[in-house]
Amino acid sequence: MMPDGPALLAAAGNAREWLMYGHDYTNDRYSALDQINTSNVSQLVPRWIFQTGIVASFETTPVVSDGVMYITTAYNHLFALNARTGKQLWRYDHKLGGTEIFCCGPVNRGVGLGYGMVYMATLDAQLVALDAATGKVAWAKQVADPTLGYAMTIAPLVYKNIVIVGTSGAEYGVRGYLQAHDAKTGAVLWRFYLTPDTGWEGKWATTTPEGDPLHRDIAKEKAAWPQYQDAWKRGGGSTWVTPAADPDLNMIYFGVGNPSPDLDGGIRPGDNLYTESIVAVNAANGTLAWYYQEVPHDVWDLDQTSPPLLFDVTVGGQTVHAVGAAGKTGWFYILNRQTGERILRSQEFVRHENLFAPPTAQGVRMLPGANGGAEWSPSSYSPQTQNVYIAALEQPMTYAVHSVPYQKSKLWLGSAFTSIASEKQFGTFTAIDTNTGKVTWQKKVDQPMMGGSSVTAGGLVFTGEGNGNFDAFDAKTGDQLWQFQAGAGVNAAPMAFELDGEEFIAVAAGGNFQISYPYGDALIVFGLPKH
Repeated sequence: MMPDGPALLAAAGNAREWLMYGHDYTNDRYSALDQINTSNVSQLVPRWIFQTGIVASFETTPVVSDGVMYITTAYNHLFALNARTGKQLWRYDHKLGGTEIFCCGPVNRGVGLGYGMVYMATLDAQLVALDAATGKVAWAKQVADPTLGYAMTIAPLVYKNIVIVGTSGAEYGVRGYLQAHDAKTGAVLWRFYLTPDTGWEGKWATTTPEGDPLHRDIAKEKAAWPQYQDAWKRGGGSTWVTPAADPDLNMIYFGVGNPSPDLDGGIRPGDNLYTESIVAVNAANGTLAWYYQEVPHDVWDLDQTSPPLLFDVTVGGQTVHAVGAAGKTGWFYILNRQTGERILRSQEFVRHENLFAPPTAQGVRMLPGANGGAEWSPSSYSPQTQNVYIAALEQPMTYAVHSVPYQKSKLWLGSAFTSIASEKQFGTFTAIDTNTGKVTWQKKVDQPMMGGSSVTAGGLVFTGEGNGNFDAFDAKTGDQLWQFQAGAGVNAAPMAFELDGEEFIAVAAGGNFQISYPYGDALIVFGLPKH
C-alpha cells in the first residue's frame, strides 16, 4: 500500500522500503539492511537495468513502496517500475511551460510519496500530484513564475498531510521561498520567504559565526544601504534539495543557497539573510524557528545546498539532538536542532586556500570554489560509526567581479567564476566523527565528486564518481571493497531496499551537466548473485 502519515512517520524503522528522498525524516540515508555487507559486497552484480531513454543529467534517488520503484529524470519524466524486475508499470511525461532558463541543468532529484499519490516538483515551477496506481494527474499547482527564472529540482517532502517544496532561481534575481501544500488538494498552506522583507541586513557581521574574517567594508555597505535597502525583493535564496523534519519538535530543516546577484555584494549591502544558512521553520505555519548563517554577505557562491540531516551527538556526557549539513565552505556544521546553537564545526574536508578573499576586477583565486566543498550532494550518517560521509570537490576557481544591472529572466551573477584548467581538480570522500568533528578517513578520487552517498547496517557506504565508477567502502576504515563501471557518470545518491528476503542497492547512472560528466540513462539495481 502507498504510505500514509503513520507509515511515513515510521519510515526510519522500515528497512525494507525507501519511502522518501533521504530514506526517512532524518534525511540520514541510512538503511538498517545488512544482508549485503563487508564480507560479501565483492560479489555484488547488476540484477536488472532500466534505461529511461532520457540521456541527460540523472540525479534521482529512487523511492520504493510496496514493490514499486519511482524514479524521475531530467526534463521531468517520471517512471513507475516493478522493483523486482524493472518492468515499466507507467510513465508520466511532463509538458514544460514557460521558458527554459533554469540554472545548472534540467535535473530532478526524485519524488515524494503519500496518500495514494506521487508528487513531483518541476522545472517550470509546478507541483504535480499523480495517482500512484495509474500515473494520471490528480492535480497540479503553479508554485512560482518560470518566466522570471524560478524552477524546482527538489524531491518534495510529504509530512503530516502537507507537501513541502522549495524554489530555485537565485541566479536570475528572484526571491526564493519554501512552500507547503495540502497533500490531498494542493491548496497552499504557508510560504516562507528565504529573504525577509524586514531585517535582511542582519547584524552587519564582519566574520563568520566561528570568527573567520570576511573582509567586508561595513562603512561602505551602510552608506549604500539607503539606495539598496529593497534589494531583498530580488535577493535570491534557493532550496535545491529535500529538507529534514523532526516530528517531535514539528520543525522542518533546510539549506538556503546564494544571494542575488551571486558575487556583486555592492548592490545588496548587509548580511543578506537567510542566504547561505541552515534554517528551521515550524511545520504547522512556516514561521521561523531559527537560522544559522554560515557566510554572511556571501560573494563567493558558497551555498548551503547539501541537505541537512538529523542525528544525536554526545556533548559533555549528554545526548543532544542535532542537525548537521556539509557546506560548500568545506566544513560540516553541527547544530542543536531545537535552538540552532552551534555544537561544532568540523575539520575541513577540502583544503582552504585564500578563503573569503574578496573578488576583484582582475580576478582572485580561491579554494574551495563556487562548486564547493560539498555541492548539492546529500551526505549520509551511520548510527553504527557515528560518522557522516561527504562527497566533495577540490576545484579552485578564479573570481572576478563586475556589476551589471538586473534584467528579467537573464542570468544575473554580477561576476564570473571560472575553474583553473592548469590546476589539478579531484574529489574527496570523507568520513567525519560527529562527536568530535575530526576526519576519520578520507579517500581521493580522480574527478570532483557530485552525487552523494548512502550507508547501510552491513558496514558499507556507497557513492559514485563522474567517470562512471560506483564504489562501496568499508564505513569504519574507508577501505574500498567493490567497484562497478556504470558506463556514465554516477552523479546521483544511491539507496537500498529489500524484496522477497533479498537486499538490493539502486543508483542512477546518467552523468551531470554542471561538470560535463558522461551522459547516460541507466537505473541499475544490484544484488548478490541469484542462486
